[in-house]
Amino acid sequence: MKLDEIGYWSEVKLDIVRDYATTYSKILANQTKPPLHHVYIDAFAGAGIHLSKATGEEVEGSPIIAVNTRPSFKEYHFIDLDGQKVENLRNMFAGRPDIHVYHGDCNQILLEEVLPVVRYEDYRRGLCLLDPYGLHLSWDVMHQIGQMKSIDMFLNFPIADMNRNVFWHNPEGVAEDDVRRMSAFWGDESWRNVAYSPVQMLWGPEDERTDNKTIAAAFRQRLQKVAGFGNVPEPIPMRNSKGAIVYYLFFASPKPVARNIVEAIFTKYRNRES
Repeated sequence: MKLDEIGYWSEVKLDIVRDYATTYSKILANQTKPPLHHVYIDAFAGAGIHLSKATGEEVEGSPIIAVNTRPSFKEYHFIDLDGQKVENLRNMFAGRPDIHVYHGDCNQILLEEVLPVVRYEDYRRGLCLLDPYGLHLSWDVMHQIGQMKSIDMFLNFPIADMNRNVFWHNPEGVAEDDVRRMSAFWGDESWRNVAYSPVQMLWGPEDERTDNKTIAAAFRQRLQKVAGFGNVPEPIPMRNSKGAIVYYLFFASPKPVARNIVEAIFTKYRNRES
């Protein structure tokens, strides 16, 4: 199996997840009145390990980071569409009844199998990482998590995929399949009004592409006002080796204390240089 190679900022993302998972698990494990059953969910779990582009060495992926977090989560749910990666995870964690590995479309598996076991009224809580490779995530998942009030969520907002395949200077030329993927991720077609703004030219009005920051800010508002997350700090941009933003890492939670913790973590990493 060929392992995914990851760059500097992907390693930073893993450090952010590690930092928050440790703090989150400590807080949840220490609550006793009532006791809470806290779980970890990874919707694009991968093989569990990566290769560093910088060094060629193996890097622990988010599943290993989560399983090694202390205090431990009560259970873990790892999902991936790639059969080889799923098999690697199953071999890696064989014999662990607290670890559940799923092969298939995370959108369906999350909505039908995983999220229903993290209900607020059952005194269950969760930390969920949604780290798609591109526009492979449904808004229905994000909206459901926001409505549940029991889960903290990290989200990869894939602006590079959007720019490459959807936000063209001539929107009429975008493939219908890419439009559908964008609308499924965003939740409706209101992204069109965010991504483009009319500009009066000598020959008449013309749509002009807005910038990445404006699009990310609009999605942050959707997480707050539509999905129902009460606390969504400003996302942190993740860049490639040339400094271009590949995606924004969002965090969303029902709890103000969670927002405060993540804002401090984001500040720690936001201005680090590769």
